[in-house]
Amino acid sequence: MAKLTFTDLYGFSFSGLSDAVSDWDSVVTELEKLADEARTGMAAKAEKADWKGENATVTKPFVRKTTKEFDDAAAQARSIRNILRDAHTDLKSVQADLIKEVEGGREQGIRLRDNGDGTVGFSLDRRPDNSAPSEEQRRAGRDLTDRIDRLIARAEEIDDLAARALKRVHGDDPYNFGHVQYSSLDEVEAERAVKLAKLGPDMSDAQYREFNGLVGANAEDPEFSTAFYKGLGGPEEALRFYARMSIDGTLGDAEENEGRPALSRDLQRNMGIALATATDPDNKTHLPASWGEEFRRLGTRQIELEPGPFGPQPYGYQVLGGIMRYGNYDADFLTPIAEHITQLHHDEPTRFTSNRPAGMGDADLGYNPSGKGGAGYDPLTSVLEALGHSPEAAERFFTGDPTVYREDGTVDKGAKLGYQYFDEFLKEDFEWPPDSLAKPGTDGLKDALEHGPNALGHALEAAATGRAYDSQSTEPIKHTSERAEFTERLVAHFGEHPELIRHNENLKDEKLEDLKSGPLHALRDSLGNITAEYIGDFQRSMYGDSPASDRFPVNGVPAVFDNTSHVVSFLGEAGQDPDAYAAITSAQQSYTTLMVDRVFDGVFGGEDKSEVSLEQKVSSAVAPGAVMAGIMSDARADAVHDYNTAAAKDFNEAAGDKGKWATRTVELGTSLIPERIPVVGEVVNWLAEDITESVVKSAEKDVVDIKENGRRDYVLAREAVAESAKEAVLRASVRHSNLNNETIEGIQNAAAIQVGNSHIEGVGMRSSGDAS
Repeated sequence: MAKLTFTDLYGFSFSGLSDAVSDWDSVVTELEKLADEARTGMAAKAEKADWKGENATVTKPFVRKTTKEFDDAAAQARSIRNILRDAHTDLKSVQADLIKEVEGGREQGIRLRDNGDGTVGFSLDRRPDNSAPSEEQRRAGRDLTDRIDRLIARAEEIDDLAARALKRVHGDDPYNFGHVQYSSLDEVEAERAVKLAKLGPDMSDAQYREFNGLVGANAEDPEFSTAFYKGLGGPEEALRFYARMSIDGTLGDAEENEGRPALSRDLQRNMGIALATATDPDNKTHLPASWGEEFRRLGTRQIELEPGPFGPQPYGYQVLGGIMRYGNYDADFLTPIAEHITQLHHDEPTRFTSNRPAGMGDADLGYNPSGKGGAGYDPLTSVLEALGHSPEAAERFFTGDPTVYREDGTVDKGAKLGYQYFDEFLKEDFEWPPDSLAKPGTDGLKDALEHGPNALGHALEAAATGRAYDSQSTEPIKHTSERAEFTERLVAHFGEHPELIRHNENLKDEKLEDLKSGPLHALRDSLGNITAEYIGDFQRSMYGDSPASDRFPVNGVPAVFDNTSHVVSFLGEAGQDPDAYAAITSAQQSYTTLMVDRVFDGVFGGEDKSEVSLEQKVSSAVAPGAVMAGIMSDARADAVHDYNTAAAKDFNEAAGDKGKWATRTVELGTSLIPERIPVVGEVVNWLAEDITESVVKSAEKDVVDIKENGRRDYVLAREAVAESAKEAVLRASVRHSNLNNETIEGIQNAAAIQVGNSHIEGVGMRSSGDAS
């Protein structure tokens, strides 16, 4: 059979398939009417008749059989209609995605060509200056063709499954209706996925790709995901299947194992998202709550993967943890599992990692094919990653009242836990078992000690921000009182105990030898993201403004930081991490820009009735952000010059990767700007890109010169902040033509002087308590 091509899918008209669906709708209606008439007419009369002889032994059974055939014919017509209907819907959706991708590529100067074999190639338009395409453009072209190829493969898969299903519905008996029945194409796809899953590691690479294509395309579909997991046989069978496939994908040399590692990574992601979908009670179709209870029961039991005593026998939680690293799980399903695992760890920290295979020499072998955050033997790390993708569950876990669970996962009613999870995880002597098969003394084992704290940071971030830690969405999320209070508690804890997140690689320096790295320094990037999310609250705290003030608008309930020294300590330690520094700096500059916009709009829009001069108002608007910039400059200098934990290029590169925080802050700010000013759509993107470019420039200039006497000189850093303030004033003034150039320049100079002074303040607040 010829391969479906790009041209086929892009230009195909589905009107014929749509007409077929309508025709079969009519057939179903007519056959259901005939079936009903057969039941209420012919069959009912035959059953009431008092027939004797052949009428009783031959005619009556014939009438019953004929009536059933009418029912079977209607059922078969419904199955055909359902398959055609869903195939039409799914194919149209794939085509729409394809067209959208093509148009997006065209806007980027990417031209596609049909290779004629189900794949596409690309070429790039010359740039406006006629220079050769950049590597970034080439990468975008490759990514686009990969997405297009997947869409074509998906369309071919839908077509093939629909054809197979129609054949099964028709059956091999030309004289009888009533073969296999399908309520939807999802049911067909789940059936096929389960059939492939039964092969386990014996799946060929082609079958494995088909399996991943089916589950990946439907993982967020409740009907498919529920049918798929039920089809596997139950919780234990699902765990056994995943564990066997995970071992198959992580065993041995990746080169010898060819494409299996990549296939197992896709399976892990797909099964995780599908399980989250199938266990969500908000979906009309979902697994019963007993699945969660059974997973908890199996958590402390070993699962036999192969017959015999010598094969691997992982604990249920080790396997489930691998699956749950992906997906946004409902709190009713995930939080009890997270609590149970945490309590088991509290009682016996090495309970699960003690069954790691010894002497394998294969550091990747395990139940986490992703290769990120451990090999998969410590379910605590895994469940924290699950919480990091599940904000509602994370919030409940850290802020709700604990429930005590027995060994078998059942609730111990009336029992009191005696500790809170927040305090448990953030204590200095919390034991993090290394989730790795790396040999002692190797870099792999050293890195493994950071997996747990890093995952904890992800969970804390989800609980504080209300979004998955790796979400790329820029849509603002309202801060609830629970989230705001949780953030207050985090800042107070790390502000009071900054040694927990300190990172020092310069123990040879006598003045730093007592400042050893803290156990939780790996989560500082998440603290930076939390700060960026609550940037308005942090700016408000710089000069102790009241939360009731409307000077610092926030999205929802404000977080109130009572102790400024704790805030400075928190920012100073977190800001030493390049990613945290970049997130905070990006959000800070974006928020400050919006504050300046707000001043101009208030004055010239007539809403601001104050008699304070425009220069003073702008100076007040830029001051808090400049204080934060000073704290960041000093924190960066600590990392580069004192602790040797990062280089200047690390901070500069990170700044370019945090553009999403500029977009998030700008989108939040659109609600603060009067409706008459069209800051939406492309304008938001333009402003965010402009600010991101400014952030990158500021980061490159945020360099501290160390004098001969060891004193730090922040002149260049202050100049960068001043330049950023001037740009903010210029952007805001563009919309107000009644300002002449001299006035604009005067406001810029006033703002630059203020940020210079405030930057010095920030450096002083920070350096008064640091290693410098």
